[in-house]
Amino acid sequence: MYFESTLQPLITFTEYGLFCQPGNFYIDPWLPVDKAIITHAHSDHARWGSKEYLCHRGCKPLLELRLGAGTYQPVEWGDIIYVNGVRVSLHPAGHIIGSSQVRLEYQGETWVVSGDYKTEDDGISGAFEPIRCHSFITESTFGLPIYDWEPQEKIYDDMRSWVQGNRESGFASILIAYSLGKAQRVSVCLSAITEKIYAHGAIANAQEILRQSGFNLPSLTRITPETPREELKGAIILAPPSADGSSWMRKFQPYRTGICSGWMQVRGNRRRRNADAGFALSDHADWKGLLKAVHETGAEKIFATHGFQSAFSRYLNEQGVKAYEVKTDYGDMEEENDSVGDSTI
Repeated sequence: MYFESTLQPLITFTEYGLFCQPGNFYIDPWLPVDKAIITHAHSDHARWGSKEYLCHRGCKPLLELRLGAGTYQPVEWGDIIYVNGVRVSLHPAGHIIGSSQVRLEYQGETWVVSGDYKTEDDGISGAFEPIRCHSFITESTFGLPIYDWEPQEKIYDDMRSWVQGNRESGFASILIAYSLGKAQRVSVCLSAITEKIYAHGAIANAQEILRQSGFNLPSLTRITPETPREELKGAIILAPPSADGSSWMRKFQPYRTGICSGWMQVRGNRRRRNADAGFALSDHADWKGLLKAVHETGAEKIFATHGFQSAFSRYLNEQGVKAYEVKTDYGDMEEENDSVGDSTI
């Protein structure tokens, strides 16, 4: 379907997900399987019900938080594991804490599954590592030239200035950020100007799990029904997308809202979300980052998944790179509904 070669490919695309037939395992399956290798803990890549999960050490506590008790095999980046004769190793993807690319080698053929990734080092998720391979499966969430990120430090400076301006005007600052990945980066950014950051339970849960696992992240103050309104006046508050516009936010009035998402690169999206500010802070590679990653793999074949895969694969083919569009069940939006719930909020 996606291959010109008559040889059996190392990875095939099935109704269960990415399947390595020689190794008899799946990568980020969207249905329960016997053995799953997980690139990262976001809900579209890590799903409940499989018998065994292999993942990076930093991903394990997040999988346990989201999926519950199970059989988890944590490994370090670069560790070599053989699964039914297939050489498997995980390598930094730079997407969120614990995120990995999966490298497979078998009978002289090397494939890399990127999962989700970004090429700018955010300082907490591990720097993306280009891996030479024959075939590369890449995301394309922001696979259009209009997506061109500013450096992280520039965005951080803008975010801190916005918060300080809100303080001076008597407003609380609510930053809308995904609970895994974005919220950790925003907390690091804002810890430079405050000793106390408040957070919705979904974000507080994930942050505390990571802190307990040894990651050097700021402590967050969990908001509960008992948190006094007066205490929250002028505060800095982190909230997941699912809380945006909800009744939960009323107690913070007066407040201003800033959305942290790559989609904020397009100004119309900020207006549609009725936000006071938009910060194009993304956990995904932009157009240039995607092209750089593809080039550095040296891959003969590129398979573009979720996002603007049609446009991205077409552009690669026009540049002489053999690329294929692959439709999957992975999210094509940067923000999914948060599944790290909090029953007290």
